[in-house]
Amino acid sequence: MKILARFALLISVSILGFACAHHRDVRPSASGDHKVILNQEDKEAGYRDAMSQAEDYCKQTGKMPLIVTEGSKYQGNMDEGTYQKAKTASKVAQAAGSAVFALGGQTESTVGGITGLGGSVARGALGNGYRYELVFRCQ
Repeated sequence: MKILARFALLISVSILGFACAHHRDVRPSASGDHKVILNQEDKEAGYRDAMSQAEDYCKQTGKMPLIVTEGSKYQGNMDEGTYQKAKTASKVAQAAGSAVFALGGQTESTVGGITGLGGSVARGALGNGYRYELVFRCQ
């Protein structure tokens, strides 16, 4: 039960931390072409996160972001296909381990916890393989 309480506290703190960081990666420029550069696990997450920050940044002045340029590039140290497969496998292990930990008996919970932890460690070791860059203007 203590573990569940700690997990709930960790999730709450994480949500509050994300809620306060509205446009932490926006690099404003005097020219009006602002930039967001992110390192992400996948290409789609880069776009979503960068656009969210650009929207929040422009919202301060009652404007909307207009994309000037955008792009992502794989920068990992292994083949991109291998990276994607390993990321998927680590996410599956993490999710399955968490489910077994939460729903299983004592023995199953131990195995689930170890599996979930292994997935988390692998996911962290693989890092963020993509660099996403968005240049935008507020209009």
